Amino acid sequence: MASQAVSFYSEGTRLSGDLFLPDDLNPREQRAGILLCHGYTGVRNLYLPDTAKALTDAGYVVLTFDYKGWGDSDGPKARLSPYGRVLDSQAALTFLGAQSMVDADRLGIYGTSYGGATVVWTAAVDPRAKVVVSVVGIGNGRRWMRSVRHPDEFADLLTRSEQDRIQRVLTGKSEYVDRNSVLLPDRQSLELATAARKNNPNAVGEIPLEYIDDTLGFHPEWIVDKISPRPVLFITSDDDRLVPPDESEALYAKAGQPKKLITLKGWGHYEVYTGEAFRQVIEPTLSWYREHLPAQ
Repeated sequence: MASQAVSFYSEGTRLSGDLFLPDDLNPREQRAGILLCHGYTGVRNLYLPDTAKALTDAGYVVLTFDYKGWGDSDGPKARLSPYGRVLDSQAALTFLGAQSMVDADRLGIYGTSYGGATVVWTAAVDPRAKVVVSVVGIGNGRRWMRSVRHPDEFADLLTRSEQDRIQRVLTGKSEYVDRNSVLLPDRQSLELATAARKNNPNAVGEIPLEYIDDTLGFHPEWIVDKISPRPVLFITSDDDRLVPPDESEALYAKAGQPKKLITLKGWGHYEVYTGEAFRQVIEPTLSWYREHLPAQ
């Protein structure tokens, strides 16, 4: 799988990415391009290269990138900035469509976990995203954060968020905390996630408490219906304990046609990135793109 390190700009900030090219690409032809978007505290070289390989093997040109402040990209470090991620994704679509080997009228978008929320919002506001795939995504940030906590835990979270909100206004700074205090550990597949992050120097362990407010106020299900008549595929798992399947189900229920929901059986959140669970994700993903966005 050939790849090129690339950079481009979003709101004047330099973003880093990797452009993956099919082995059989003819210099004089154009292919469909697919943009891959990483999750909550992920980076472009965590999990996404395996997806890029599957898509380039199928003939697509693929772009991965780091949002502002993540991985090798410039900008304030480790912020969620959900609407900023949408703008970054739109800039990435522009960059991908500007490549000589890409047909700018045939662009797809794919996201996992919080990236599954980002791509829904991006596609809803940007018609250049012709086909959408959202894997174990989030439809309503407040519902999601509440659903994985006991009432006391959620009340404590809101209190911390309020205190930090005041601090941010008075001092311009948000308190940094262990990521697991905001993104609760998924014991079911924690070992897989820990191992993957341990070998990646760009995978941060601390995030600002402003993440709470950012998450509580971002609800892609509000505008998922605007994607139609472009096709959208949702993939979830019935045993995902970090992002329950209710999130993808709610997105699917509010989306317009054409749409499809696939629910895997028995897999945890981070398990969908490896082995048999990943195969069960990537096969319908490839089928969806082949049906609605042929590579050639």
